[in-house]
Amino acid sequence: MAKYFIEDDSIEWEVLDDLVSRKIMAYDPSLMIVKIKFKKGGIGPLHQHPHVQITHVQSGSFEVSIDGTKQILKAGDAFLVPSNLIHGVHCLEAGILIDTFSPMRDDFL
Repeated sequence: MAKYFIEDDSIEWEVLDDLVSRKIMAYDPSLMIVKIKFKKGGIGPLHQHPHVQITHVQSGSFEVSIDGTKQILKAGDAFLVPSNLIHGVHCLEAGILIDTFSPMRDDFL
């Protein structure tokens, strides 16, 4: 049976390090949505992957680096990462990012 409705309170945070946690909210083979919570100073290290990524800044502020270009984004902003570009984030003010990936990230499961 497909799970059409996802309730935030029913999903536990997965601790990645002292400053970063994530929740895999929903996915199918073509799409995935992940919530990442950062404390101030948290890092999403520079990396790359074949998935296209669009991220919405739900709260906080972040210095985002994509392909060597950096910009500070705040709540309500978003960024797009095409396939295989090097990217990462540095949390300037505690907040939450909502990542979407196409296709889904098998390595997160």
